[in-house]
Amino acid sequence: MRSADLDRVRSLPLFSVMSDELFKTVTSGAFLQKFPAGTTLLTEGDAVDFLYVLLDGGVELGATWNDKETTLAVLRPVSTFILAAVVLEADALMSAQTIERSDILMLSGEALRRAMKEDTALACAVAQELSGCYRGLVRAIKNQKLRGGLERLANYLITQKVRQGGGETFTLPHEKRLLASVLGMTPENLSRAFAAIADYGVVINGPQVTIARPAVLERLAKPDPLIDNHTLPTTAPIGKAQRERWPTAQTRSPS
Repeated sequence: MRSADLDRVRSLPLFSVMSDELFKTVTSGAFLQKFPAGTTLLTEGDAVDFLYVLLDGGVELGATWNDKETTLAVLRPVSTFILAAVVLEADALMSAQTIERSDILMLSGEALRRAMKEDTALACAVAQELSGCYRGLVRAIKNQKLRGGLERLANYLITQKVRQGGGETFTLPHEKRLLASVLGMTPENLSRAFAAIADYGVVINGPQVTIARPAVLERLAKPDPLIDNHTLPTTAPIGKAQRERWPTAQTRSPS
């Protein structure tokens, strides 16, 4: 494993509190793998033996029930995932699949649990990370239950505009099928929402989006700091920013 990859992991708040000796112990049995797009990393109900750290690429977290499928989150580097399942030694509640070629570091769950017992600072960092996950999940549930599809789309577009520099034109980070699932919509409903949102000054040209009348769109979206996190960058390192991201903002370190 390259020292540069370990340095990226070491810089995460979850691991930066460790002593060098403990970090070396936790990562001694770790291994880095390169996965092509479309690789299933784990399936709902699987035993979780590793904590996954996404270093490059993208991962979709999803779930299925009764022949229905949904996307819960889309992760971008640098992100950990399945942390809660590792801490609890529980089965995975979500599936994980790469959406593009990805480099993923896999750390022993048993080694992490032992380290948490030895290092109170690490245990506190894990608690903070999981608390942030919970807050992000509350935001996601509020977004889904309190807003209609058009309002969710409007807030998503405002979020992307801010995260991509605040310019009038930006690029959708996902194909529309995946975006529909992230927003809790069918592809057909998303298409109708894109058509309807044109009345609010939004111009769609393939993956390119132009918000020509931001004030009009904001009147529709009614962004709320207790639901939305418009100010977070899409590739922020794990910490308070990422802990608050979760599904509505598309990147998270979930259980």
